[in-house]
Amino acid sequence: MTLVDGFDPSGVRVGIVGLGGIGHHHAERLESLGADLVGGMDVDAGARERFVHEFDAHAFEDAGELYDMVDAVLLTTPNRFHEEYAVSALEWGLDVLLEKPLAHTLESAERIADAAREADGICMVGFNNRFAAPVEVLKHYQGEGRFGDVRHVEANYVRRRGVPGRGSWFTTKDVSGGGSLIDIGVHAIDLALYFLDFPDVVEVSGVARSEFGGRDDYTYIDMWGDDSGPEDFDVDDSVSAFIRTADGATVSLEAAWATNRPENNDFFVRGTEAGAHFDRGSGDLTLFENGVGGGHHLTDTDVDTRDIDTHRAEQAAFLQAVETGEAPTRNTVEQALTVQRVIDGIYRCTETGRAVRLDE
Repeated sequence: MTLVDGFDPSGVRVGIVGLGGIGHHHAERLESLGADLVGGMDVDAGARERFVHEFDAHAFEDAGELYDMVDAVLLTTPNRFHEEYAVSALEWGLDVLLEKPLAHTLESAERIADAAREADGICMVGFNNRFAAPVEVLKHYQGEGRFGDVRHVEANYVRRRGVPGRGSWFTTKDVSGGGSLIDIGVHAIDLALYFLDFPDVVEVSGVARSEFGGRDDYTYIDMWGDDSGPEDFDVDDSVSAFIRTADGATVSLEAAWATNRPENNDFFVRGTEAGAHFDRGSGDLTLFENGVGGGHHLTDTDVDTRDIDTHRAEQAAFLQAVETGEAPTRNTVEQALTVQRVIDGIYRCTETGRAVRLDE
């Protein structure tokens, strides 16, 4: 028996919908937690066979057969299919952990949110960076008032070269809903708004660009997945944006699959009393403070934390919510819907060349 925060997750029967790479990633962590991984579902026969071989669990082509055997499901399908499986699982009475983003379009995301509001079960969305140990510490200090009022967050999720396999669903807009913005920019937006305690967003301004993935001479060292060439790339590969909230707080965003600059995973949290720097890549956390005791001075404090598997911690929070029946206050569907509205606003801003109001 594995105890997680004082409870035994083996009593929760879990299934996974979508048995690709991220599905296997989640399955491995569910097993490490001691959860009862009953089975999985995928439309691809090869994916089902690999899942059965690796995890000694059932695998189905029909989602309903899986739903009948479980208490909760993790949904790890390509974005376009989130709505189909999330809504059906919620209507079945199951609890759902849905990988980010909420959906491939805002309209689809809103339908998932509607289903979640009507459902008896809980629904969480997979923004795993919130569970990083430095983020937990930063939020603890923020809750104590150490930063004062947080007024601005600089959010970066930038790869120098990191376009997923050209020709995969990641680079196909009809399935993914977009490129770097909806794939990794979504994490940066969510984490920035989390540091601001999710205020109402009133305006976004930005540009999503496609400058590298569609080129014959796109240069890279490694590529996740196969490269089918530029003909199979119709999404953005970088984005710059500015987000303004109802209480005057702001977010500046840089995200990229590919750009001619060094990799950057820095988040700067700027408060009226103190600030912080979190490097999402390395996990480094530094606090920036000041004082007058003994003379005016500035203090930089490096914070060491344990190395946490963020997906495993996220799953533990989900399983505990399933076990207790208490809806989580973190990683909620409503928060994910706010992130989706920001993404949609940036894409609309790119098309019109004008800032987009989200409060009208």
